[in-house]
Amino acid sequence: MKLLFTIIVTFFAGMGAGLGTGFAGMSAAAVISPMLITFLGMEPYMAVGIALSSDVPASAVSAYTYGKNKNLDIKNGLIMMVTVLAFTVVGSFVSSLVPSSTMGGFSVFMTFLLGIKFIVRPVMTTKEAMQGVSAKKRAIQSVVCGICIGFICGFVGAGGGMMMLLILTSVLGYELKTAVGTSVFIMTFTAFTGAFSHFAIGGQPDWLVLILCAVFTLIWARIAAVFANKATPKTLNRATGVILVILGIVVFLFSILG
Repeated sequence: MKLLFTIIVTFFAGMGAGLGTGFAGMSAAAVISPMLITFLGMEPYMAVGIALSSDVPASAVSAYTYGKNKNLDIKNGLIMMVTVLAFTVVGSFVSSLVPSSTMGGFSVFMTFLLGIKFIVRPVMTTKEAMQGVSAKKRAIQSVVCGICIGFICGFVGAGGGMMMLLILTSVLGYELKTAVGTSVFIMTFTAFTGAFSHFAIGGQPDWLVLILCAVFTLIWARIAAVFANKATPKTLNRATGVILVILGIVVFLFSILG
């Protein structure tokens, strides 16, 4: 009975995380962590480690799918990834010097708000408009935005995927599919770094839960990414918005239950 319950919990956790990753480049940690803590009574630090581990293959397969459909900016994605990783460390260090505050709901609030944004004000930028920006300007923008995302994620401890999607679409003017593709490409490496750090510090995870979460998240991320790349911009905006709003509400409820 306990095994069946574990499978059910990890299935729904993986489904929510996979859909969020495939559609919006959202970190699996935002969905999986609260579910593992609430329903399986897992220690928060380990739950985040398992969530980040699940993020790696899900983000990788999503990035591959977006890249295959030519919806991925690898060059600027790499530039942003390096600065995000570097300034996440800086943000974490600064955070350790500041008294703890109630920032745990940042990621949940941002997920919900971003979902509303995509429904009310969809991203309709075209690839032609994206190409109008010079390579040099785009590279500088990627560095500056990477610094901001990394520092905020390190300081707050959450919201990386949402921050990237918001900045890629609203600040850098990326077309939605390319924004999500670039976001999951970056998340593949940031999640791997985070998962490695968690297990190096916290020890061995619950392998059954990790494998189940990783498999279910991977399956649903692949399904979402395939659908997203075939959808029209209008449909994708609506689907992304609805999923983010639902996930934001669900994770908020789980955080209350926990």
